[in-house]
Amino acid sequence: MHADISRDTFRPERHYSAVIAQQGRVQLDADANEQAAIQLAQARTVAADLIGQHGGPRDATGFAVGFVPGSRELDDLTIGGGRYYVDGILLDATRPEHGVPVVDDEPGKPDAEDGDGDPAPTAPEPPAGWTYWDQPDAYRDPERPGDRLPAQFPYLAYLKVWERSVTAAEDPVLREVALGSAMPDTAARLKVVWQVLPLPGAALELDTADGSPRNQDQVREAFARWVAAQAPTARMAARSRRPDHADEEPCLVRPDARYRGPENQMYRVQIHEGGTAKEATYTWSRENGSVTFAVDELDGTWVELASLGSDDKLDLNVGDLVEFTDTGALGRGEPLPLLRVEEVDLPGRRVRLSGEPERHVGRRPELHPFLRRWDHRPGARRTGSGGTGGAGRTEQGAGRTRGGALRIEEGGWLPLEDGVHVYFEPGKTYRSGDFWTVPARTATGDVEWPTDAARRPLLRSPHGIATHYAPLAWVLSESAVTDLRLAFGPLAAPVPAASEAELAVERAAEEETVAAERAAAKAAAQPPAPAQPPAPAEAPAPDGTDRSGS
Repeated sequence: MHADISRDTFRPERHYSAVIAQQGRVQLDADANEQAAIQLAQARTVAADLIGQHGGPRDATGFAVGFVPGSRELDDLTIGGGRYYVDGILLDATRPEHGVPVVDDEPGKPDAEDGDGDPAPTAPEPPAGWTYWDQPDAYRDPERPGDRLPAQFPYLAYLKVWERSVTAAEDPVLREVALGSAMPDTAARLKVVWQVLPLPGAALELDTADGSPRNQDQVREAFARWVAAQAPTARMAARSRRPDHADEEPCLVRPDARYRGPENQMYRVQIHEGGTAKEATYTWSRENGSVTFAVDELDGTWVELASLGSDDKLDLNVGDLVEFTDTGALGRGEPLPLLRVEEVDLPGRRVRLSGEPERHVGRRPELHPFLRRWDHRPGARRTGSGGTGGAGRTEQGAGRTRGGALRIEEGGWLPLEDGVHVYFEPGKTYRSGDFWTVPARTATGDVEWPTDAARRPLLRSPHGIATHYAPLAWVLSESAVTDLRLAFGPLAAPVPAASEAELAVERAAEEETVAAERAAAKAAAQPPAPAQPPAPAEAPAPDGTDRSGS
């Protein structure tokens, strides 16, 4: 996240369940942020364990996709309102209701009727859901052929989900105006971003002879393989070392310290353009990329800013590299060229950039354009560890650049500044926007980075961006859309009328009654035994003797 934080202390592998505040202790932003991260991780883990990888509540399942053929080859998709969970993350596609304006009927002012005495037209009712072209965080552009829906069927409509930080530069409502314009903003926000995007059917590589799926599960399995292939493999390590000529440059830290910065920093190393090492670039910031400047007006290469910064450490100077961006560009995840500050007009709060920003960025005020400062200086050599920010602090090897960003050079330690170095593992792939954070501390003269028993830095995957996916619909034709969503029912059931012990006694009695009825029925079904004929009487003996023994 691009926020002004001291460090990120959330470590899932340590299984902390809560942050405990202690009396008389200093409370840091990292403590509060870790508590929020713990609770968020727990809630999402429980949701994912119960729901699965994705699913929605049975009676309110959102993101139902329908195909709408359009004119002039501009097709569309409808996105139904409701809720859905992806990896435990709650998504809500419910469209917010439009507000109702107040009709001012005071004398001398327009009232609810127009000049002809007819009622003023009312705004049309907003649709129940979204569409592919107006979904809130995708920023699809009909003028871009790559944004249009595939011209050939079939294709998959899927969800892409991630989180990003939002500051007052992007959402002015977050700033408390009572603090005054000279005061910095307060807390930032974390936002869940969802997008419904198309994937051509050929990209799924379905394992069938004709390339068409036999059932829905086969589409889901093919999509899961495609998602696994999108994950970047990049890993990075960081360390600090004692800079050359340290004994000749006294400073506030002890002479044998390796990190020589004048103050604590939170370095952010971020991939600018993705791809292989030959294609990828990176940039870095000593303030976690949080130094931003809201743009009030753009005139060619001149940019008028709402503020030039609160102090000389968080301001803009000639030679600084900035990224001119807005909410739409952030939502699309597209890397933009970095521009150099060529001139600063302090009274007018203006800066002149080395080039004009991209045509599709910064022209719409509702997307809140802003400048983000990056702190690398391509090709510069270290000029000393003193200073309080700006050009005097930069320690940079003569790295190769493209579009203002530094090219990835794998297999070697690359300098940032003041003894901080990073290392990219060879043979990996990179994704634009992925980042690592490296806290540097003056008290230890070192960076906070995991090491092994021999104090060798460990390679780590990016700290973000964590991207999540879920299939929604298999669009076969204009009239055939196969729903791939999953739904779950509530776990709650009616409360029993008696206790478990009473129910057990009742069940036992019922079982005894049933057993008795079965025994009676079985006895009734057996045929009666045949009657035995009477034994014949004994005939008297010829001599008249009674043989009965009497």
